[in-house]
Amino acid sequence: MGLNKDIPELVKAGIITPETALRIQEFYKKKPESTSNRLFVVFGILGAILVGLGIILIIAHNWDELPRSSKTIFAFFPLVAAQVICGYVLLKKPNSSAWRESATSLLVFAVGACLALVSQIYHVPGNLSSFLLTWMLLCLPLIYIMKSSMTALLYIVGITYYAAETSYFSYPNQNSYIYWLLLPAVMPQYYHLFRKSAKSNFLNVENWLVPLSLTIVLGTLSGGAGEFMFLAYFSLFSLFYTIGNNDFFGEKGLRNNPYKVIGSLGILIILFTLSFDGFWNELRGEMNYASLFTSLEFWAALVLTLMALGYLYFQQREKPWRDLPILSLVLLSFIIIFSIGFYSNIAVILINATLVLIGILIIIKGKDKDHLGTLNFGLSIITTWILIRFFNTDLSFVIRGLLLMALGIGFFTANYWILKKRKNNEQ
Repeated sequence: MGLNKDIPELVKAGIITPETALRIQEFYKKKPESTSNRLFVVFGILGAILVGLGIILIIAHNWDELPRSSKTIFAFFPLVAAQVICGYVLLKKPNSSAWRESATSLLVFAVGACLALVSQIYHVPGNLSSFLLTWMLLCLPLIYIMKSSMTALLYIVGITYYAAETSYFSYPNQNSYIYWLLLPAVMPQYYHLFRKSAKSNFLNVENWLVPLSLTIVLGTLSGGAGEFMFLAYFSLFSLFYTIGNNDFFGEKGLRNNPYKVIGSLGILIILFTLSFDGFWNELRGEMNYASLFTSLEFWAALVLTLMALGYLYFQQREKPWRDLPILSLVLLSFIIIFSIGFYSNIAVILINATLVLIGILIIIKGKDKDHLGTLNFGLSIITTWILIRFFNTDLSFVIRGLLLMALGIGFFTANYWILKKRKNNEQ
């Protein structure tokens, strides 16, 4: 028997009180979906997508032989059918996530197919960018009407593709500034999912898509003052890293903490990229200070830097600053180094010193916490830095061989020491 049938019988038999029955029902409403129900949602979505694609392929096979009126009917048929199914779900099965996600996924693809077919039938002028923009705008209300997380994921992918198609593949003829209005439109759903379904698989996927989308699209703002995009990206990655260390993400593993993964990797990649002289020479030689305050890159860097610093303060205001994650400290030093780089080549030395210091501090942290992953992460930073300098300097093969041997011995010794310490503590 089901839970809804069992509880009234238990109350009627006097085994539990009505208050207890209410608390049990509330508990199971908040309980994460079972594995079978999750699989039902996944296969339901896949089934809806395959059905939609099958219909499109069947129509496409005989497309050239059909008159225009028949083509128009076939173009709208999947759209109307999907809308009818969604209406049925809203009226009869509003609480079934499997039905909602499947029906809405079908409707999303039906909208795209209808747009493409009508454009082809009536030779409506346009390009891929305008098609993607129209498609995503039409599907945006479905996120909230149908309460569909799958539609939100498809929407984020769609607007990211739109921005890339517009600003990267069609540059310099078009820009994708409207993306910065499209992304906030999905944030209420993201926040609601975060508050109501913190363990949802949809939330885990969306946690990856949002920072990846921002990382991809931020580069579309680059133009005449492209050097400032390094500061903008560094601030964005610092913001991600701080988010990845908040109360919600801080205790999660790396697989479920995309903000920390993307933030830390992004910070290190930029630091390694700027550890060479080339960027700093160009920064001092090509910067046009007269047009600095009118460049979009400067304002993007300024806004993201203020956001990163503001959230860092908000995150740490009630915590001891000595517990601040190591990479969170780098933003302040990077701003100073970036400013110095306008006037002096010492910036490249400071960047390299920062990388070495980060590696050493992470190694010390891994040793103090007896954490092999953290220890090896710090060792990997130092090793990568040494290898870069290794190939960027004129050293003899003997010295290079000795350096590689020293690195291998260092890895082995550090890990052996930690494992031996653990074994002694267990005894």
